Amino acid sequence: MAKYAQGKYVVKNPSKYAGLKNPTYRSSWEWAFMQFCDNHPGVIHWASESVKIPYKNPLSNRNTIYVPDFLVIYEDKNGGKRAEVIEIKPKKETNLSMSGRNKITQAKTIQNMAKWEAARLWCKQQNLIFRIVTEDDIFHKPGKR
Repeated sequence: MAKYAQGKYVVKNPSKYAGLKNPTYRSSWEWAFMQFCDNHPGVIHWASESVKIPYKNPLSNRNTIYVPDFLVIYEDKNGGKRAEVIEIKPKKETNLSMSGRNKITQAKTIQNMAKWEAARLWCKQQNLIFRIVTEDDIFHKPGKR
């Protein structure tokens, strides 16, 4: 049995979704973010796992591909268009100081940091923003950052 909620998200506003088929969510947090993108009036277009970014895995020392969770195009508060590449991750996997003593979590965090450095550089070259979204962002826990 899967540790996290998984399944196909049924898109309710297909004109906003830029993918070819219904996206797969791999956690309840991704599902919640899909709902947000699908329903929020400020989101113009969104796609799931549509971007591929090359990076070097520091654990295997091999070149590989990182596929962030989402690409979102939205209208900002000034009426301008913005585009962001979004990764949904548990807060404990975003910073080595938060990963604790668990070696698996530490390894995931090291790998994530390499992916995100490559993503930041790639996004800068594409004039996009890269953002990591954690449970604090999804569930609005003020003061928990």
